[in-house]
Amino acid sequence: MSTPETRLTELGISLPAPMKAVANYVPFVITGNQLFVSGQVSNGPDGLVLGRLGEDMTLEAGQAAARLCGINLIAQCQAALGDLSRIARVVKLGGFVNAHQDFTDIPQVINGCSDLMVDVFGEAGRHARSAVSCPVLPLGVAVEIDGIFEIA
Repeated sequence: MSTPETRLTELGISLPAPMKAVANYVPFVITGNQLFVSGQVSNGPDGLVLGRLGEDMTLEAGQAAARLCGINLIAQCQAALGDLSRIARVVKLGGFVNAHQDFTDIPQVINGCSDLMVDVFGEAGRHARSAVSCPVLPLGVAVEIDGIFEIA
C-alpha cells in the first residue's frame, strides 16, 4: 500500500516550504483529532498566481491555481504532522475563487484541489466542500482554499 508521500513522488510533486502567516493568525491548529489548516493561496514556484476567473483567467488556469492551493495545504499538513500517513481523512475544503460576476464554474475551479486530494490520499481524500466566488481575494490571488483533516 503506497503512502501519501509515495503518491506525491509518483505525481512529480515536491512540497514547498509551508507559507508563513501574513496577518494575525497561525497557519494551522490541531485540536483533538482534527487539523485545521488556514487558507492557502495560489502560490507556486513562480510566485503568486494572480487574476480573476472569467476576466483574465481561463477555467484551466483556475484549476491549476487551485491545485497549487492543494499542494500548499498538504505542505502545511506535513509541517503540522511530520508524516502525511497520519491523515485519516480529508474532512472538508473551503474554496474561494476570485471571479467575475458572470463566471459560474466555481465548483470546477476548486476541483483542481479536490482531485489532488483524492490522487494523494485515495478514498480518504474524498471530502465535503464549499466553493464560492469573491470579487477579490487577499493579495489579488486567483484562489484560496482552507481545509479540515482528521488525524489518525
